[in-house]
Amino acid sequence: MWIYVLKLLEKRPMYGYELKDEIEKNFGWAPATVTSYVVLYKLESEDYVKTEVREENSNKTKRKYYIITEKGSELLKQGCDFIRETLEKLENSEMV
Repeated sequence: MWIYVLKLLEKRPMYGYELKDEIEKNFGWAPATVTSYVVLYKLESEDYVKTEVREENSNKTKRKYYIITEKGSELLKQGCDFIRETLEKLENSEMV
């Protein structure tokens, strides 16, 4: 799931629940809310994302937004390259 999260954060910062909804909308499956936060915590602890607390103007609610770091962008690139290479191997290999 980490690759979905980083791909979405590449576009713009998002808060946790928003990420869960965007994964469902963009990728067609709905992770459990707790799963989203576990993945975000792990990504943050390894410096792939950072957080920023923002106050929403309309209702003064504070939300924690997640932002992809340079290290996270590099991990996303490596992950996408790996998936692309794996698909090429699957498409070009003959089963014995």
